[in-house]
Amino acid sequence: MSEQPYDSVLLLSFGGPEKHDDVIPFLENVLRGKNVPRERMLEVAEHYYRFGGKSPINDLNRELIAALQGELEQHGPKLPVYWGNRNWHPMLAQTLEQMRADGRKRALAYVTSAFSSYSGCRQYREDVARAQAEIGPGAPEVDKLRVFYNHPEFIGTVADNVQAAFDQLPAEGRSGAQLLFTAHSIPLSMADSSDYTRQLLEACRLVAERLNKTDWRLVYQSRSGPPQQPWLEPDVNAAIRELHAQGGRGVVLSPIGFVSCHMEVLYDLDTECRALCGELGMTMVRAATPGSHPRFVAMVRELISERMGLAEPRAIGQYGPNHNVCPANCCPAPIRRLS
Repeated sequence: MSEQPYDSVLLLSFGGPEKHDDVIPFLENVLRGKNVPRERMLEVAEHYYRFGGKSPINDLNRELIAALQGELEQHGPKLPVYWGNRNWHPMLAQTLEQMRADGRKRALAYVTSAFSSYSGCRQYREDVARAQAEIGPGAPEVDKLRVFYNHPEFIGTVADNVQAAFDQLPAEGRSGAQLLFTAHSIPLSMADSSDYTRQLLEACRLVAERLNKTDWRLVYQSRSGPPQQPWLEPDVNAAIRELHAQGGRGVVLSPIGFVSCHMEVLYDLDTECRALCGELGMTMVRAATPGSHPRFVAMVRELISERMGLAEPRAIGQYGPNHNVCPANCCPAPIRRLS
């Protein structure tokens, strides 16, 4: 590995459309090479059209970058922050090209995923390698920051947001409301080859423990694969129906698997789940995602300082800090598994 000191930060994210005409090209980028029927893609496109064709993720990333740049300027290390996406502009290769033109040699990449899986870890590293090959000689080196599912400031941020959600419930209904943590469902073949589920369960446990909540459950949302392909369950809507059948009248949803409000949060939770709860006569509050919460922004700066040898790694719970350098067998691409 090069001994060149880090001279920049790269925010690596999923990307999202900014207007109606972006939606289909964006989804085609997302689904290229995946076994997702076109009718499912068109169904998801309608989710975006419902919000004018604009995903919130790009604006939220702009907010995070501005907050992180201010945090770095105030507390150090003073590094410029660049931004590249996997599926929509600014595309990663264009960003690395700009970094090369600016004389950047070696960057630390913050990936907008707190958990390990192929799509949240290795695929981003593959994206970087592909973009570097596209650019050719002089492309910046990029080292990915570790996942942070058990970092105390991530747990603290999620706990703050969950508590704020419970505070929105009528006082008489708070004690009986169940806490459902949600995360993006992935194929079992992807889950089997990563620590995704273990890390999610640990993060949920740590948040619930901090808030003295014992009545909680991890559920999943937003599956997109063919029906015959097994994905992580239970689905959040099925869990809400089950809770209602057991006499539950209130629920707090915490999208712990998302660091900002993707369309999946806006549509699958704020739209579909809210409609279901209304139909069932249940009270629902959705907790905020970390976004640019000051504790979360400070954590990203701390991860950067940690990797540069300027801070000690921190983690809480049963497991220590995750590895800095991914081993060769980290989060391999899934092999399709049929039930």
